[in-house]
Amino acid sequence: MGPVRWEDLAWPDVGSYLASRPSEIGLVPVGATEQHGPHLPTGTDTIIPTALCNAASERTGAVVLPAVPIGCSYGHGTQLPGTLSISPEELALVVRRSIEWASESGLSRFVVVNGHFGNQASLLCATDRLRHERPDLRTAVVGWWALDPEVQATVTADGEDVHANRAETSVMLALRPDLVHTDRMAAGDDPDRTGALVFRYTATSLSTNGVTGRPSEADAELGAWLVARSVDALVSLIERGRAEEPPLRDHRAAGPLHVANAGASR
Repeated sequence: MGPVRWEDLAWPDVGSYLASRPSEIGLVPVGATEQHGPHLPTGTDTIIPTALCNAASERTGAVVLPAVPIGCSYGHGTQLPGTLSISPEELALVVRRSIEWASESGLSRFVVVNGHFGNQASLLCATDRLRHERPDLRTAVVGWWALDPEVQATVTADGEDVHANRAETSVMLALRPDLVHTDRMAAGDDPDRTGALVFRYTATSLSTNGVTGRPSEADAELGAWLVARSVDALVSLIERGRAEEPPLRDHRAAGPLHVANAGASR
């Protein structure tokens, strides 16, 4: 079957699908629109998690919510054209609201699939607030690059603070080769300069062209392998998430937790 995409369904179909699958997972791709070096499109960080979510949905029937295409890209500044950004607080609110509204249609389990390193703090804040205010919902945040340990090792092989690098370029060659400027890849290599730094800087203080890593080493075969392993890991996470229950009962549903015999006279 094809992916189950929220925006493709009419409202009666959303309702009936979720009513028949009470433990279904909602996948929330969150990306960014920002410069990605001279060779990759500005939508790279949205294209990748959306593609992974769609592929996992095809295999599991998990519902893919509309992607959040503009993330927190403050770290890229405004000197290189193409970047759009909202604040960390705004991103946290957008994701929270998407999940809250989706829950009104019957979803209660959500996996946020992040495509951009700079979104991570906002997404954790959003789900922290949800787990406090909405104990009826279950939420998780995963970066696509961290779904599988071998994928993570490959993604960070040319630096910890990578961007438009060998792995990311390879994935785009596998997913959307029509959007990759292959003639610009060879000259795109730029090293990770963050290793010994105390402070955080914007992209143009760290990179000559918006790249951190070695896109010259990218190829579609590596990209296909990264995609396959990431989708396998996401499918496994979905299957485990459908069946998961908390290790201990959440006592908020029954009121304050009292220690037996607390305050009893001696």
